[in-house]
Amino acid sequence: MSPAESKRTTFRYQLRPSDCDAVRRLVVGTGFFSPEEVEIAVELVDESMTKGEVKSGYRFVMADCSDQLYGYSCFGPIAGTESSYDLYWIVVDPNRQRVGIGRSLMAATEAQIRKLRGTRVYVDTSNRSQYHPTRKFYEECGYRLVAQLPNFYTIGDDKAIFEKELL
Repeated sequence: MSPAESKRTTFRYQLRPSDCDAVRRLVVGTGFFSPEEVEIAVELVDESMTKGEVKSGYRFVMADCSDQLYGYSCFGPIAGTESSYDLYWIVVDPNRQRVGIGRSLMAATEAQIRKLRGTRVYVDTSNRSQYHPTRKFYEECGYRLVAQLPNFYTIGDDKAIFEKELL
């Protein structure tokens, strides 16, 4: 995808029945996630469509170009907090990365969180070397590392928690 094509990316905030398969394709396509994690990603889409955003707690921003899903984010309020949100997923088709879709998707997600009166966003990821570009992406989007939980996922695989205050 060229930078010109990335400018034709549109964002939508309503899920479609075809999004379960499209999200599966995107998440599998990254090569980062286990089969269990792929199923969780699809389950969140299904749960949001079945129960609705409010009852499920899962909201989405979908990035489309020419009616094809190229990326998405999933986020929701953190129970028991006044205005904090978790960013559960942000995924961009690997063939369409590095042209600004991820940054635009993050900005659209943060705008939605602000609209919902959210003031802080938390995101966590693995500390494995494979996730170095992911951690760098978060930092470039203004997130800061606030905690690391040793051996969280497995021995030698720490959980890195990032936070951003939305102004």
